[in-house]
Amino acid sequence: MVRIAGIDLPEKKRIDIGLTAIYGIGRVNVVDILKEAKVEPAKRVKNLTSEEVSRLQKAVEKLPVEGALRKKVSQDIERLKLIKCYRGIRHIQNLPVRGQRTRSNARTKRGKRKTIGAIKKKDMARFGGEKEDEG
Repeated sequence: MVRIAGIDLPEKKRIDIGLTAIYGIGRVNVVDILKEAKVEPAKRVKNLTSEEVSRLQKAVEKLPVEGALRKKVSQDIERLKLIKCYRGIRHIQNLPVRGQRTRSNARTKRGKRKTIGAIKKKDMARFGGEKEDEG
């Protein structure tokens, strides 16, 4: 079992895909990591030698991954909220931050739909609104 940055890599996958299981490492970063560690991308995780694993660990340590990266992202969001910039306000209001429309979409951010219907005049009078027609 190969363990890098506190994450167990999937044994049956190629190393270039398996490294993406680590938070903060994507397909683009993997190419640079494998070049630095001098490991073939087509090699399977289960076929790695202990020397290759140690070279990969050293290459991954140079990048912010897992806990350190999650902490940095949350601190950045807190900073935006603190200075009350536009993006920070959108985070506070739990709305999309990157310019997406909210009139028809954004259900994952805004939550389940709440139907707001029209109220009949008879019911409106009960709630203290307009008086109902007496004619």
